[in-house]
Parts: sequence; structure tokens; C-alpha cells
Amino acid sequence: MIAHLETERLILRRHQPEDAEAYIQFFLSDRARHVGQAKTRYAAWRNFAMEAGHWALYGYGPWMVTRKGTDRAIGSVGCWQPEAYPERELGWLLWAGVEGQGIAFEAAEAARAHDYAAHRPATLVSYIEAGNTRSIRLAERLGARLDTEADPPDPGDLVYRHPGPEALS
Repeated sequence: MIAHLETERLILRRHQPEDAEAYIQFFLSDRARHVGQAKTRYAAWRNFAMEAGHWALYGYGPWMVTRKGTDRAIGSVGCWQPEAYPERELGWLLWAGVEGQGIAFEAAEAARAHDYAAHRPATLVSYIEAGNTRSIRLAERLGARLDTEADPPDPGDLVYRHPGPEALS
């Protein structure tokens, strides 16, 4: 397990207790409507703890995203495969006010490259609710294509399959 990843503008690091409040506020907001919006603070905190715990259980998981020069989390990006997920997912969440800057793309590319190099999955998928057009556009920008043969963990989700590591090298 490595402590963090760096890109040109970002640091992707493990979850810290001080990240919880922003994460909870995201999951309690309408911004989380496509990713399992929480009904209570406790449910949102459990999502946060589940992401952090994935690292302890499996040696990989979503990273908290920060801009270089600040340690304030602005989102969560990375790979994981919680219970009921048929395949390893590359997922992303961004807090309010940071869309449209290429942050999710930059972080997702780094997380995907790291996962392919460190854990060697043959492919990754992104599970995206059908109405989440911004995430669909990001998946397509990352080179993922709709896979109508794959099973999603939730009915109504679309499965976008990312190019395998050999296609990206």
C-alpha cells in the first residue's frame, strides 16, 4: 500500500478523520443523488468508513483528492469492489465547486494507472446511474465504453468498461 499518488495538480491520499465532514455533506446533498444519497449523517459516515476500510481489507481503495499545496479534500476517486459489485470499479465523486476543471479526469487516470500497475486487473468498470450524464461523459473521455453484457450491482445502472492496461500502454 502506498501512501499517496501525485499528478501535475493533485495529491490522491488515504482518508483522514478531518475529511469526514466534507464527505458527509456531499452524501447528504443533492449532488449525491446518482451515487446513493444518504438519508442520515450516520449513513453518510458509514459510506466514508466503508471507503477507508476497503484499504485495510484489500490493500487498495478510493483516494481522497486534494490540490497540491493544500490538504483539504475536494473529492474521492479510486478503485474498489465492495460486496455485491460483480467487478472492480473505478469511481469518482467531487465536492461542489470543483467540476469543469479536469480534476476528476486527472485523478481517475492516475488511480486507474496505479491500479493496473499495482494490482493487475484485466479491466475496470464504472457503474453509472443512467441519468448521470456528467459521469457518462467522463467515463467516455477516459476511453470507457458501455458494456450491455455486464451486470451492474444496482438495477438501472449502466456499466462502462475501461480499456485494459495493454490498450493504455
